[in-house]
Formats: sequence, C-alpha cells, structure tokens
Amino acid sequence: MLASVLALAGLMTCAGDNGRYPGLHVAGNKLVDRYGHAIRLLGVNRAGAEYACLQGHPPLGGPADRRAIAAMTAWRINAVRVPLNEQCWLGINGAPAGYSKAHYRAAIKRYVSRLHQAHLYVVLDLHWSAPGLTKAQGQQAMADFDHAPAFWRSVARTFKRDHAIAFDLYNEPHDITWKCWRDGCRLDEGWRTAGMQTLVDAVRSTGAVAPIIATGIDWGSDLSSWSKYKPDDPTDQLAAGLHVFDFADCASLGCWKSTVAGVARKVPVVATEFGQRDCAAAFMERFMDWADAAGVSYLGWSWNPFGCAGPALVDSWDGRPTPAGRQLRARLLRLDASRVR
Repeated sequence: MLASVLALAGLMTCAGDNGRYPGLHVAGNKLVDRYGHAIRLLGVNRAGAEYACLQGHPPLGGPADRRAIAAMTAWRINAVRVPLNEQCWLGINGAPAGYSKAHYRAAIKRYVSRLHQAHLYVVLDLHWSAPGLTKAQGQQAMADFDHAPAFWRSVARTFKRDHAIAFDLYNEPHDITWKCWRDGCRLDEGWRTAGMQTLVDAVRSTGAVAPIIATGIDWGSDLSSWSKYKPDDPTDQLAAGLHVFDFADCASLGCWKSTVAGVARKVPVVATEFGQRDCAAAFMERFMDWADAAGVSYLGWSWNPFGCAGPALVDSWDGRPTPAGRQLRARLLRLDASRVR
C-alpha cells in the first residue's frame, strides 16, 4: 500500500537501486517508488505560498490543516504541487519579517509533513522570483541568477532526507531560447538568468538525490528541443515538465504526439499544471485520455477557489468541485492513484 511506502520513504533509507535512491526516483522513462513499482504523479496544485507571504498573510493563503488535506485525498490523488516564492524563502528584498525566512520555511516544512502523513508525494516549485532588489511579485521569463541558485541550495538541503519529494526548478520559462533555458543568458531588461544547468547543479551540490523536473519553454508548453538541451544531472534523475491549458500553444493531440511523446519515451514527463479556463472540461478530458495512454503524469491547476478564470478545480476549500474539477475527480477516482499497483 502507498501508505506504508510513503511513511517509510519520508523517514528512512532502504535498499533499492543499490541504495542510491531510497524513495521516489527516475528509472528510464518512468517514475518509480522505493520498491521499483512504476507510478505516475496524479493530483493537484495547491497555490498560495507563491504570493501570500508578500501580501502579509500566512504562507499558504488558506486552510492547510489535516481536514483541508483530507478533502484533497478524497479525490484519490497521490501528489500535490506546492508553488514557492524565492524571496519569502530567503527572507530578502523586504519580504515581511513575520511571514518570511524561518517563518516561511517552517510553514512549508509543516505542510509538506502533513501531506506526507496523508500518503502524498510533494512537488516543490520555484514559482515567483525576481532579480536584484526587485520584489518577487510575479512570473519572470526565467529564474534569476542573483537568488534562484541560493534558493535551490537551501530548499534541497532542507528536504535532502525527504524521499517522497521532487524539485520543480522553474515554473514557466518563456520568451527565451533553448540555449538560454539550459545555460542562462542576459535578458534585454539587463539582468542575468540562471539556466537549468545552474539550478540542477545547485540542487545536486547539497547531496540531494530527489527527482528534478525541468519545465520547457513557451510558458511550459514547448518540449520540442528538451532532449537536445537536456541539462546534465550526475544522478540521472531528470524529468521533463509540461504545462497544458486550452489557451496554450501546444493544446492539441497532434502537438502532444509530435513534441511530447518523443520526450516521454526517454524520460518521465510530468504535466505539473493543466486545466481549462471556461469551467468546462472537454479539453481536459482529451488531454487526460492522451496522457493516460502515454504514461504522462498530471497535476490539475488548482485546488483554490479562484473562479473559472483561475482556472480552479474547486468552488470551496472543502473540495466542492467546479465542472472541470468534477471531470478530474472522476478520472482520479477511476485511476485511484492512492494505491500502488
């Protein structure tokens, strides 16, 4: 049962892959658990920690207790993605003292612990960032060289012994080239980005061996040159990140077959965000049908009562679904990712 897998995976090291990867890890083009069973990450995003701190609120921006988590697990998910703010984590650039640095880190650690206690994998994502003295109040073109490497060294050290976790290096790279994506570059705005290679190196410098997700360009929708520009990971624990929305450039079966399927034959692909803005679900159904057949993981956006424009999966924190949420819930209940197969 996944309960026993995760209870042990988050706390102790065991034999498996010669002891190198005691929990969630990459094997070929699949994610596998500590016993070598192939799994997919199927679940939801829980937004809040990327913005609430800077607005002077507790980091999760809504209920994050066991009752709130139980509403999620009722959908038979096995994973939750938690977007983060680098400046709240680091406590820099005027992040409110009462909600940043040690306070922020402790809140995230407690939430991750509660998610694990509910037998859930966790994906930690660098969502909002900013260079220099600019406040991290939105999505940049790419991670900044000034703070993002330090953020990932700190996060990776904090969760180094957590074997039910994955690190999603940057939310939605956009308006950059593939070379800049991997190697970094200086943008027209004058600041230097940190490429995926620098971020991979930052994580691995801590000794952390958790899977790393590197999301493609064009707001995460383009994996066309991911394999060519794949950063080097000495642990060979990379997965490709994908964002799939009805308004994205790659929003058709033809595009998924031509640009995603080839990557999925080489490494795990995780759609760390997917959704539909009009509160219907025909698009989501098409993507889930394809992803299920292709072995692609997916995490719906988002478990927050944001309204259809969000887009949102729920109308309330107790898990009452939107029309799109009902479709995702029905699929998750049918797949029942909370059980190891």
